[in-house]
Amino acid sequence: MGEIQFRGPGALAAVQHITMNDASRLQDGQAHYSALLTPEGTFVDDILVHRLSPNDYLLVVNAGTKDKDYAWIRRQVGTFPSIHISDYSDYYSQLALQGPRALETLQKLTKVDLAAIRNYWFTWSAVAGVPNVMIARTGYSGEDGFELYIPADEPTTVRMWHALMEAGEEFAIRPCGLGARNTLRLEAGMSLYGHEISEEINVFEAGLDRWLKLDKGSFIGRDALLAVQASGPSRNLVGLEMVDRGIGRDGYPVLNLEGKEIGVVTSGSPAPFLKTNIALALIPTAVAASGENVVVQCRANPVRAKQVPIPFYKRPKK
Repeated sequence: MGEIQFRGPGALAAVQHITMNDASRLQDGQAHYSALLTPEGTFVDDILVHRLSPNDYLLVVNAGTKDKDYAWIRRQVGTFPSIHISDYSDYYSQLALQGPRALETLQKLTKVDLAAIRNYWFTWSAVAGVPNVMIARTGYSGEDGFELYIPADEPTTVRMWHALMEAGEEFAIRPCGLGARNTLRLEAGMSLYGHEISEEINVFEAGLDRWLKLDKGSFIGRDALLAVQASGPSRNLVGLEMVDRGIGRDGYPVLNLEGKEIGVVTSGSPAPFLKTNIALALIPTAVAASGENVVVQCRANPVRAKQVPIPFYKRPKK
């Protein structure tokens, strides 16, 4: 991931100007999901905002867009008074420990009470002998879990990796990359930049307006989104489950039952846990509201799909 820090008396004002959520509601040690928006109310990137202190905020952005995001942030608020904006991405490594046994695994390696860290909160502690690790409970997999922000030097990162693998051995821990994370976040109905969110998709179309705080005052994209709110979005993100045999991959056209192209698949994959093929798609609002079946054009094969609720999977309540 990329890590961009805002420090100084003007930090909150700058964060408020460039993000859609209301950072003034955060407490020390708390984080929330948010986004950097264009003036049109579409996405520069989705991010996590962490409040380190009243004058200190850490924005975690997507690794693939961190340079673009940092340049955009500097253009928007780089001249704001009483603020220092620093790109610390090269100083952090992040390891994400996800799954129903994540707490039990990590607890072996730290003295901090992990159960006391609520969802979307964070703290610091030594982990596996590494001091001052930032431990956040902000996973993006649909399961419980923790993210560890550690110094980016290779020996420390490798040491932490092996410590986690050893601690989780009794729970059959497995190393996973972004491909596995992608199937998990899809089952959980979570958006991914470049797929469900982009500079061509606005907040209401993406179904992320629950994190949009139009009442917090002026921010980039607010005026455009007020207009969308008044008229309603022209398309919506829906969940699809393939009825016929086939996998709806990213970019495949979505057709109505008469064969007219009406939308596009934004993400699609077999769902390992659900044992079916699922997809997210952008389709016209009227079709989404009707709940009617659609057809996904999987290369040369038209494959029927039914609309289903998002998320496809919810982790069981304890």
